[in-house]
Amino acid sequence: MPRTKTKLFAGNRLRQLRQRESMTQAALAECVGVSLSYLNQLERNHRPLPDHLLQTLCERFALNPAWFADTREAHAVQALRETMADPIFKNAPLPLAKMVESARQSPELCEAFLTLYRAYTFDQERREHAPSASSPPPLEPYESVGNWVQEHNNYFHELDCAAEDFYETIIQDTLPLSTALVRHLQERHGLSITHSTDMHTRGLVWRIDRHKRQVQLPHDQPPESTLFFLAQIIGQLEHNRLMSDILRREGPKERNAQELARVYLGNYFAGALILPYMRFLQHAQSMRYDVDDLRRHFGVSFEQVCHRLSTMQRFGAEGIPFYFLKLDIAGNILKSFSANRFSQSRFGGPCPLWNVFRAFATPGQIQVQLSQTTDDSIYLNVARTVGREGLNYADRPRQIAMVLGCTIQDAAKTVYAAGLDLQDHTLVVPIGPGCRACGREQCSHRSLPVSGRVLDTGSNARGVVPYRAVPER
Repeated sequence: MPRTKTKLFAGNRLRQLRQRESMTQAALAECVGVSLSYLNQLERNHRPLPDHLLQTLCERFALNPAWFADTREAHAVQALRETMADPIFKNAPLPLAKMVESARQSPELCEAFLTLYRAYTFDQERREHAPSASSPPPLEPYESVGNWVQEHNNYFHELDCAAEDFYETIIQDTLPLSTALVRHLQERHGLSITHSTDMHTRGLVWRIDRHKRQVQLPHDQPPESTLFFLAQIIGQLEHNRLMSDILRREGPKERNAQELARVYLGNYFAGALILPYMRFLQHAQSMRYDVDDLRRHFGVSFEQVCHRLSTMQRFGAEGIPFYFLKLDIAGNILKSFSANRFSQSRFGGPCPLWNVFRAFATPGQIQVQLSQTTDDSIYLNVARTVGREGLNYADRPRQIAMVLGCTIQDAAKTVYAAGLDLQDHTLVVPIGPGCRACGREQCSHRSLPVSGRVLDTGSNARGVVPYRAVPER
């Protein structure tokens, strides 16, 4: 049965656009050719934003359609669901419809509430593990930067175009990109490349020795890592001012978060240089987003391709909106970005039914899964382990897996949908946001009951889950 298109309610975004442009409702209505009363209804979310008006707004104000998308709303609703599952809210239940309304009408208030809850949970953990500690909760720069990147839909236009322009100026058809980068560093900056045997023991992946005019790299790293590090170095040497401008205009305000954001932008530039946008997009579409084909064609790693695919949101030249997530074998989330509605758990662990965990049982092999989240959205997930092999018996390389996912509506554009019946949802795997907030009561993989409910163990029957979690009366 075909799925109906989700209506887009974008009242808050329309208000933000008006305020940014210092326009009245009447001025904006005249600008886009609609009546004042109709625009008022759109801003109050009494009507969805139609496609033709979305296109007009994007053209008039040079916006990406993703800026109006409800992905932020979906992420906020998911975070609210997890938060409201905490037992402290058991006497103040909030229906899902109210959460959706809150995220839609008052996104800033929702974010403030979630920030307050994060501070509360940190304080609870601090008291449990160090009762005498009195230091205030940290500002959590990693989370701040993650939210900032998500706000930009993991796409930074100025930096992306700068990397693409640089690629076109140095690339030669007969010369590998890594060789071109080495030559550029020598000719432009007078830096030669040397390989050191003790970089790993010093905890370094590259180092610029300005006294010796050298770039020091590990002697045993894969060529795709060398390529990425060379691109990082060029970004730092030649585009640091652009990164500073971006951070000054729109970056996180807290100092530690700003420094981490600078690191992220450096990595972003490197990824955009080794996989230039339009060339990469054309090959991705022609290869049906086959990650292995793409990594071989461009001479990069599986992870580098997956991360780049999650950034392909240039206005007028968008790729499939993917989410990208990287975690270790303990379930700790190391990276997470989403260009679609998918939102990973913010306050609990990931769902064990997710195929990213099965990837650890089959290292180096791709796992494909159709999964359905608790908001009934269905995703095609592609998971695989990544990382290096051990250097010797004593080495303990980090065990990491990643998952790349898109909605079922985009799945047919990828090679990974081959052999799947996208219309038959019988074998779609139900996944949740973490047991505490997941309402799938009969899930045999449940490790914790749903929070905020009364446990009923019964006496005449025993289910797969040895208790029922029922609402309080």
